[in-house]
Amino acid sequence: MGVTVSRGIKSSVERNRARRRLREVARSGLLGPDSPLRLVGIRYDVVLIARPAALEMSFADLKAEASLAALRLAKFTS
Repeated sequence: MGVTVSRGIKSSVERNRARRRLREVARSGLLGPDSPLRLVGIRYDVVLIARPAALEMSFADLKAEASLAALRLAKFTS
């Protein structure tokens, strides 16, 4: 799993903050023990792209988006 940051986020401080937020969301939402991907696994590379909205959204909203993405990935791998 990889995380990249859009050039739309100008400040390096904000880019690093967005990267840390997405890594934590991926760790808890996509790879966590309650993730739907835990049973089927991830059979391919996943790249998360941090857009400027990643800094404006609440962490709960980011986690909800990650769980929806995990459900879509779980259906795709089956």
